[in-house]
Amino acid sequence: MRGGTEILVQPRRVYDTPSPESSYTVLIDRLWPRGIKKESIRIDIWAKDLAPSDHLRKWFSHDPEKWDNFRELYRKELCDPKKIEMIESIMKHEDITLLYASKETVYNNAEAFKEILEHFDEFRNYCSENVTR
Repeated sequence: MRGGTEILVQPRRVYDTPSPESSYTVLIDRLWPRGIKKESIRIDIWAKDLAPSDHLRKWFSHDPEKWDNFRELYRKELCDPKKIEMIESIMKHEDITLLYASKETVYNNAEAFKEILEHFDEFRNYCSENVTR
């Protein structure tokens, strides 16, 4: 929720049906998806700086047993003033599609990022309470 306005956030595999033209489309992976030509997909922003670090991504490896820890560590990575500013910029849109390349449709960074967008005030409070700058 953003200032009383609900936003629609839809994670979608980059290899699946394209997002609607009206949706603000964010590629939320650090690496460009294999086999996809840049001109073949419509994205508004490639937010590789908001994707999990290589270290975190490799450690997590879409293991459901690590999901809660992954989400916590990912939130900490995003608690940076420049990254928070980028997230706020994305949240100016009411309909957002988060593109990701993983075959895993439940335990992936787009789902974790969706939670942050949908509960941004809680995320911002979390950052101010739990992360030392």
